[in-house]
Amino acid sequence: MNKIMLITYADSLGNNLKDLNTVLKRWYKDCIGGIHILPFFPSSGDRGFAPLRYDKVDPQFGDWSDIENLGSQYFLMFDFMVNHISRKSPYFQDYLQNNEASEWKDLFLTVKKAWGGTNPSDSEIDKIYKRKDKAPFEEILFEDGSTEQLWCTFSEEQLDLDVNSEVTQRFFTTTLKDLIKHGAKIIRLDAFAYCIKKKGTDCFFVKPDIWNLLHKIEAEVAKQHVLILPEIHEHYSIQLDIAKEDFWVYDFALPMLVLHTIYTSNGDKLKKWLKICPSKQFTTLDTHDGIGVVDVKDLLTEEEVEHTMETLYSEGANVKRKYSSAEYNNLDIYQINCTYYSALGNDDQKYLLARAIQFFSPGIPQVYYVGLLAGENDLELLEKTKQGRDINRHYYNIKEIEESQNRSVIITLNELMKFRNRSEAFDGKCDIIDSKDDKLIIRREKGSSYAQLNADLMNYHFTITHNVNGEEEVLSY
Repeated sequence: MNKIMLITYADSLGNNLKDLNTVLKRWYKDCIGGIHILPFFPSSGDRGFAPLRYDKVDPQFGDWSDIENLGSQYFLMFDFMVNHISRKSPYFQDYLQNNEASEWKDLFLTVKKAWGGTNPSDSEIDKIYKRKDKAPFEEILFEDGSTEQLWCTFSEEQLDLDVNSEVTQRFFTTTLKDLIKHGAKIIRLDAFAYCIKKKGTDCFFVKPDIWNLLHKIEAEVAKQHVLILPEIHEHYSIQLDIAKEDFWVYDFALPMLVLHTIYTSNGDKLKKWLKICPSKQFTTLDTHDGIGVVDVKDLLTEEEVEHTMETLYSEGANVKRKYSSAEYNNLDIYQINCTYYSALGNDDQKYLLARAIQFFSPGIPQVYYVGLLAGENDLELLEKTKQGRDINRHYYNIKEIEESQNRSVIITLNELMKFRNRSEAFDGKCDIIDSKDDKLIIRREKGSSYAQLNADLMNYHFTITHNVNGEEEVLSY
């Protein structure tokens, strides 16, 4: 499993899953070992993250045979939106029609149920951890004319589930079994930290309840030797806590730390993190969301965070603050909407260094499809939809992908990915070698196999020293 994982929508590298398979076979056979296929289920919004159901593939992408075909070649990650489901789902539509008589009524969480029969006060609402500027509730009008407030953490299309009800627990079990049946080897638990709503708390990563839920889900999938990956954007200490429970985590701190390192030519803060970060993690520089800021709090000082953000806006290519604001429907004030390549000013050398650092860092690297093609900010799509995150969600057709293979940055990136996948050194330990602030040395080693990254943070050039058949080879970039 320890090979680079691609993150992509079903219709972003070509028009559908068959096109995706063609693209990977033609150009990325040895570059990719796994695929996180972003939600491919029928959905009513949020680019698939408002699922109607999980037992079908959206017909515009293909069908289960296309998913299973990919699963025969790559290890697959699927999303399970454990916190919510679409208001247009058959489950909610039945609830709207039948209210208390609906078999699905306990799938959803009323505000009063969450708060012990009362409504939260204004001060309690203020305390709730939320990523939008209003209470996370939605007034629902049933067909019988009655109304009820339901919990709604994100958009009005995404209604929260009552994770404690028997109905929801059965729904979880059925859904997880179905995803595994169709080839999921890793199940990503989207928005997991929001699942527990409890009076007297901020309703975010509420302990010990959140641990109980996580272990219950783990017990379901472990029977089939499937992993779970909770998705949480917050203070890095939460990832450390989850790792202590022996779960896989995300390294969402890495993107900002690498930007800070390259912007300042100083690797001190990055080195400190790489020495303490979990080893059972998936590393990212870019995802379908923005570049996370909150994840590096206390790893960087407030001044360093602000400097990194200011540098991104001043030196990044075609990126402005407003693209991450309410003007462009940004619900998450803790993320910056920009491709990683453009965050580095569309500079090939800086970008290759960033990827080399990621590939040598502890964990399994994930590369977002736009990053796979060193994609620039898509201002045309951004202005068309007025959705900030669309700046990093370009739709590539086959011709664009083919033409991109001639770019030197793509040729070199593919070489780095192939090297990362074939070297046994990355299955072993990771040592951060002490060096000057403007140098970064990372050594990966297993048995007699080793690979060492030596990076000059002043000019962004780097070398990789490794052994081949008992002989040492130095690759310069």
